Amino acid sequence: MLGLGAIVVGLLAVVTGRWPRWVRGRKGGAAALAAAFVLTLAGGATAAPAGESDLARPAEGASATAEPAPTQTRTTPSPTPSPAPTPIPTPSPSPTAEPAAPDAAVGTALAAVGDLEVKGRAPKTGYDRDLFAYRQYDQDRNGCDIRNDILRRDLTGISIQPGTNGCVVQTGTLDDPYSGTAIAFTRGTGTSNAVQIDHVVALSDAWQKGAQSWDAATMREFGNDPLNLLAVDGGLNAQKGDGDTATWLPPSGAFRCAYVARQVAVKSEYDLWVTGAERDAMVRVLSACPEELLPERTNVPLMPGAERASAPAAPAPAPSPAPVPAPAPAPAPAPAPAGGATDPRFGTCKEAKSNGFGPYVSGVDPEYGWYRDGDSDGIVCER
Repeated sequence: MLGLGAIVVGLLAVVTGRWPRWVRGRKGGAAALAAAFVLTLAGGATAAPAGESDLARPAEGASATAEPAPTQTRTTPSPTPSPAPTPIPTPSPSPTAEPAAPDAAVGTALAAVGDLEVKGRAPKTGYDRDLFAYRQYDQDRNGCDIRNDILRRDLTGISIQPGTNGCVVQTGTLDDPYSGTAIAFTRGTGTSNAVQIDHVVALSDAWQKGAQSWDAATMREFGNDPLNLLAVDGGLNAQKGDGDTATWLPPSGAFRCAYVARQVAVKSEYDLWVTGAERDAMVRVLSACPEELLPERTNVPLMPGAERASAPAAPAPAPSPAPVPAPAPAPAPAPAPAGGATDPRFGTCKEAKSNGFGPYVSGVDPEYGWYRDGDSDGIVCER
């Protein structure tokens, strides 16, 4: 404040030219004014900053050597970090997830697919086709092998080899389900393979999907079961090999639903499992025909009436008529025994025998002449 007062006095003296007594001349006023500025600046430098003077002033009664109270420092709280959002894991897609399919009615092949167990394919170790006794077992006990049973079921216009009790198919026509074409069949060394019998669920496929644990009787039944057998084009049967639904389907698209339905029926019947890819393929095919039913097992009876007649033999020349022999002269009646001791005479041998008489021998018994010797053996009224 002293500095400010000196400035005012100095300015007044400089402007008016009137000086207080303790100032002499304008130079003295200028010097006073300069001194006033110095005092003002010095006072501003030593003044306590506003707001902090109470904290810097020592408490009343305190010793001059007491340390000043510590300056209070305002701390700004650190913001609480927001928790990082927890990432939601994306589930890995299952490689065998079942494709979407329409609701399937009970009894349909599509519904039955859902009941099949899904597992991986087992090793083929130990597989032998002969374990299934194909054509070595008469499944329906009709005395005929299963190949000919299936040919009689699946072929049309058939003829049966004579002397086989209606069993062996000699000729016929196959409406091949795999290719959709007609194949003429003739039994023979170079022709029979045109039509082959296919195991719809291949024996090797069954072995790798549950059949390894079967007993011999079950393997034999499976190998000769009409439910699992179809007469088909021989070349396509070889092409299929042991493929399942995921690896092979018939070229004829019109038959694929029935083909897959039969595979499902067989695997359901024998508790065979399927792979994930196989199950998915079954669903894809059957979703196009959700009303396709499971097929039933059918057996075909023997057909003796379809035996092909042998080529007619040349007619034998008519034999010359045998000469008619002259009738033998009637034997002379035996002389009546003395005393007339003969049996009573009856109208027929039947009456004579019913009354306990006969037989009579020619040339011995006079009664012989009374009756007819039908077999000309010289004896009548034999008992």
